[in-house]
Amino acid sequence: MQTLDLPENDATQPLLEVQYSLLAGSTETLAAVKAALETRQTPVVGSKKWRQRPSRRRSKLMAIQEISADAPIRILLKALQDDGGLIIKGMFEPELIRTMDAAITEAAKQFEAGAATQGLGDDGKVFVGSNTIRFSSLGKISPAYFQMLENPVYATLADTVLLPHCGSYWVNTGQAMLIGPGSEAQVLHRDCGNWPHVAETGWPNSPEVTLSAMIALHDITEEMGATRVVPGSHIWPDYGQRADANQSFAAEMQVGDALVYSGKLVHGGGANTTLDQWRRAMHLSFVLGWLTPEESSPIDYSDAELAAQSPRVQRLLGHRSYDPRPHRGGGLWLRHVDPI
Repeated sequence: MQTLDLPENDATQPLLEVQYSLLAGSTETLAAVKAALETRQTPVVGSKKWRQRPSRRRSKLMAIQEISADAPIRILLKALQDDGGLIIKGMFEPELIRTMDAAITEAAKQFEAGAATQGLGDDGKVFVGSNTIRFSSLGKISPAYFQMLENPVYATLADTVLLPHCGSYWVNTGQAMLIGPGSEAQVLHRDCGNWPHVAETGWPNSPEVTLSAMIALHDITEEMGATRVVPGSHIWPDYGQRADANQSFAAEMQVGDALVYSGKLVHGGGANTTLDQWRRAMHLSFVLGWLTPEESSPIDYSDAELAAQSPRVQRLLGHRSYDPRPHRGGGLWLRHVDPI
C-alpha cells in the first residue's frame, strides 16, 4: 500500500489509505474499510474564487470549465490540459441520450444496489457504494451505445490524448453508474490507478493511459451526487498527495453534457442527499491498446453481433487486433498469429 504523508489528526487518513490500497491492487480487511468510512468527512465547496458558473436554479462558484461541444477542439484540449477535465456542453444529442437512459433505467431493474465489486470482492463493494447500481455491456441493451462510440468530439479528444502513446486504443468500460438516495460520497481516486506500474512511473510525466467521460443521462445536480473533481490534481508533483475536501467541486450537468477528464484527475461520485432521486449517469472511457481494459468487451460481443458496426466500433470493442505502428512494439490480440 502506498504511504501517504498525512497529519495524524486528519480524520480522512484511514479512508485515503484504503483508496490508494485498492487502486494499487493491495488488500484491506473489510473491517478496516468500514472503519475508514465511519471517519469520512463530507466534501464541501471550497471558498477559493473561480469562474462564475450559470445554473438553472442559482449561480455557483465552480473551478471546472464548461465549454460548448461546438467550440474549436484546441479550446477543449487547452481546458483538459490545464485543469485535467472539463464539462462539454451538449456533447451528445439529447434524443440519443434519452434512448440510452430508457434502456439503462429498464436494465437496472435486474441489478441489485451495492452488488458491484469492481473485481475486488467486499473491498470493491465499499468503493462502489452500498446504494449504487453499476453494470456494463451496454451494447447488449441498446444500439444507441454503438452510436455513442462514434461521437466525433470525443473521438478527436481521445485520438489527441492517447495516440501519442499507442497505435490504437479501445474501450476501458462503458458503464451505467446510478447513485441512489442517501448514498455517501465515493472516495476520491484517479482512474489511472488501475494500472499503477504505468501511471506512477515517472509521475506526473507518465503517459496518459486512459480518458474518461461521465455522461449525464438527465439533469444532474450536486444534491443528486454529481461527480466531484479536483481541478489541477492531474499535475500534482506527488502521486500520493491527498485531496482536501474543500478542493473538490461538483460537476453539475444537463442531459447530453459530458464531464471529460484525464485518468490522472482526482475525482469521485458525490453524495446523494436527496430522499427519492437517483443520479443517472453513464461512464465511457478509453484505454491504451496495449493495456488490459476493465470491461471484457471482446467476449461480451460475438463477431456476428458486431459485423454491421464500423471498423472503429469493432476495434474499440476488441474485435480488431492491436497494431503499434507508428510506435515500437509487436502486434497484439491476434488470431492464429494474424490480425483480426
